[in-house]
Amino acid sequence: MSLIATYALIAFPLSMGTPIDDASTWRRGNTHTHTLWSDGDAPPEHVVNWYVENGYDFLVLSDHNVMQTGEKWFAITPDGRLTPAKVEALEPVFGADWSETREKDGASEMRLRTFEELQERFERPDEFILVPGEEVTDRYRLSEIHINALNIESMIAPQKGDSVQETIQNNLDAITEHGRETGRSVLAHVNHPNFRKSLGATNLAEMKGQRFFEVYNGHRSVENERIGSRPSTEELWDIAQVMRLAEGAGDGELLYGLATDDAHDHYATGTVSIPGRGWIMVRSEELESNAIIDAMKRGDFYASSGVTLKKVDFKDGTLSIEIDEEDGVEYFTEFIGARVDDGLAPVPGQRLMITNENPAVYEMTGNELYVRAQITSSRLHPRPYAEGDKETAWVQPVRPRTTPES
Repeated sequence: MSLIATYALIAFPLSMGTPIDDASTWRRGNTHTHTLWSDGDAPPEHVVNWYVENGYDFLVLSDHNVMQTGEKWFAITPDGRLTPAKVEALEPVFGADWSETREKDGASEMRLRTFEELQERFERPDEFILVPGEEVTDRYRLSEIHINALNIESMIAPQKGDSVQETIQNNLDAITEHGRETGRSVLAHVNHPNFRKSLGATNLAEMKGQRFFEVYNGHRSVENERIGSRPSTEELWDIAQVMRLAEGAGDGELLYGLATDDAHDHYATGTVSIPGRGWIMVRSEELESNAIIDAMKRGDFYASSGVTLKKVDFKDGTLSIEIDEEDGVEYFTEFIGARVDDGLAPVPGQRLMITNENPAVYEMTGNELYVRAQITSSRLHPRPYAEGDKETAWVQPVRPRTTPES
């Protein structure tokens, strides 16, 4: 008998974790952005200030294979990433005494601010925090393997491996072990799987221990969309989900999706990778790093490129989504998933129900392998990944409790 046929499905909430009080607050954050500490084009204080000024509650500076610690001086050049004009622009915001510059070997340099200094400048209780992080940047042959490590204490070196999957897993395991050793709640998410055709659904399905990836990345070179026969990141999500839940791939747990900026370009608009394209909304009573990560691990978050939700509830087999509607904007909710039918393999990414009602409500029938929701608005994204993009929200998948027949 196939694994699929052994399922006895009961409409009972499982995937959203332990329910938390309805009064808990949605916290807006971005977990993927870059500064002059790696390949971004802006000093870290300029980057953080943009997110503070634009209403974010938390931010991860995820520079490649480095954290913002120690002393680093960056060259000031007319045609480089740090120009005299960028240095001068810091003064009206941060004051005349903020920037530290020097002349060395006939060249001008500015000291980059550290994570601790940025915390002192920007953090406010229950208003804004910085979550320490790193984009652990690795590769196997031509495959780029980039994994963001959130809420870590110190840099984690790329772990390498003898295959794409081993490289992914070695890095995930190192991040998990870092959390154990430091006593921190840490989280790893696999970035932009379609970047340079690096990863496929099987790679996402086979992840163990950590089960997060970017379903939306705002960098225009990462190819979120379907190209030819290669699935989009949304399609990868559904394919990998079925492999994990129906075929026992990886650790058999739900795969969760994030939206991020992956911002490198912090001055121009409409360029390759700017801030404000994608973010997550995390339901957490506390604005504190461990609390944010713990809520994400429970699945208490959704991804967004503009749509805001008031409530997401999964109770007694019913998934209910209340949209924070804006005047003159229409909303279109798709409940997406896969069904288990006797003798048939579940088809990933089926449209189980479509509605323009608010709240949008889906009641489990008893044969769903999983259900997720995607809400699209009629409004164009003001800072789009691609021309014509509509503002969207992606709700994390839920599933009935599954028990094998004896």
